[in-house]
Amino acid sequence: MPEPEKLKLFINGEFVSSTSEDFINVWNPSTGEAIAQSPRCGNDELEAAIGAAKKAYPAWRDVPAQKRAQLFFRLRELISKNMDELTMLVAKENGKAWNEAEGDVQKAREMTEIACGIPNMLIGESLMDASSGYDTTLFREPLGVFAGIAPWNFPAMIPMGWMSPLAIACGNTFVLKASSYTPMTCLKFAELYREAGFPDGVLNIVTCSRDVAETLLTHPDIKGVTLVGSTETGKRVYKTAAASGKRVQCLCEAKNHALVMNDAALTRTAAGIVNAAFGCAGERCMALSAVVAQEAIADRLVQELKRLCSMQRIGPAYDKKTNLGPVITREHLESILEWISRGVDEGADLVLDGRIAASGFDKGFFIGHTIFDKVTPGMSIGQREIFGPVLCIKRVKTFDEGIEIMNANPYANGSVIYTQSGRLAREFVKRTDGGMVGINVGIPVPVGVFPFSGHKQSFFGDLHCHGKDAVRFFTESKTVTAHWFDEQEMSQEHVSTWDGSL
Repeated sequence: MPEPEKLKLFINGEFVSSTSEDFINVWNPSTGEAIAQSPRCGNDELEAAIGAAKKAYPAWRDVPAQKRAQLFFRLRELISKNMDELTMLVAKENGKAWNEAEGDVQKAREMTEIACGIPNMLIGESLMDASSGYDTTLFREPLGVFAGIAPWNFPAMIPMGWMSPLAIACGNTFVLKASSYTPMTCLKFAELYREAGFPDGVLNIVTCSRDVAETLLTHPDIKGVTLVGSTETGKRVYKTAAASGKRVQCLCEAKNHALVMNDAALTRTAAGIVNAAFGCAGERCMALSAVVAQEAIADRLVQELKRLCSMQRIGPAYDKKTNLGPVITREHLESILEWISRGVDEGADLVLDGRIAASGFDKGFFIGHTIFDKVTPGMSIGQREIFGPVLCIKRVKTFDEGIEIMNANPYANGSVIYTQSGRLAREFVKRTDGGMVGINVGIPVPVGVFPFSGHKQSFFGDLHCHGKDAVRFFTESKTVTAHWFDEQEMSQEHVSTWDGSL
């Protein structure tokens, strides 16, 4: 078997071989084979990427927003042209089923499309006679070099959708620390950025260890950091980077719940839950990993969930008939297996055991649909993020009891209610802690013109990614107050302390 390809870094518009001797494997989760190796670059190579971004910034900042948008239009067409290749890369290095991998790329394209409208999003505000004879205008300006620290679970959508497009469209330059487990998709996007005509140094991509990445949090030339990762990592990144005077945006863990009421449309509700709980093998921060069901319908709901899961096909990511693909690595698979064992030890009722479903796969990192029923508040499987295809069912008598259980969780990315009652839905929206709320929608992530608005321990920062929040995060406001003297005022000898502000 040939030696896996040693991947490169993308610095100052060129793919360059790393001088590091430290490489880690990029796995094909469907086969368990190493398909490439990511360099863990050293500080000198990270400094080169930051330096390239800093050097490119002044000229890129001065490119008119309309001209920047034109490059994103070209990039959008290149993404569409290369959709199948990008989808295959996501499927091969991440393990998402084909339609999920394609959606991953489409979401990156969506944010690229939003970046095409950057001239309109950067329009400021103005007021004539803000004070008598004084006019004030507000502009939004880029800050400089931003850094992104990307996870492995969405190789296209997060680094090349949530992070880089709007940062660059706003006039900043960007240094991306791609995940060492899934860098191949990012490197293909870098190729497309170059083909679209983006100047050298505007986008730079490295893979490195956590220790080397710490440089991004304190480096004087980095103006802001955006991260998607664990809550533990998010807290540390937020504390360190903010203490260094940087803008910080950390999107972190979740344990999203759905409240299923007695009046829910049972089959459609169960179908939505199966998609939301087991899509992307549960490896997404918006996975619906816990369901709070009213007792009157809980038994029927569990049976319907089991029936629908039995109809789904487990298999290789790039087989278009696959519904549930593998998880990212053998280590992560073992972590999920440990969680299943813990759930059994804690006394939850294991009504669907994914270990049995995956027993026929000798290669790859497979685990089947897993459902625990009668999960109680003291059980860790119902509180912690497992990040795999494991669903916990909690039973309650009333709406109020369900809300209380959901809001007791420390995370608050998303929350969902399944009901046909408009009154209950409205009450749920008012009382839930979730930052993204679904009414009969299992994954309530809004389209990219709205913010990805996690709450509580799911987010650290002030401005979310996506939409207007992202534009504000990647720019700073500058206000200009102007006053023109008439002939009489030119000879005025006294000026008020409150000149122009009252």
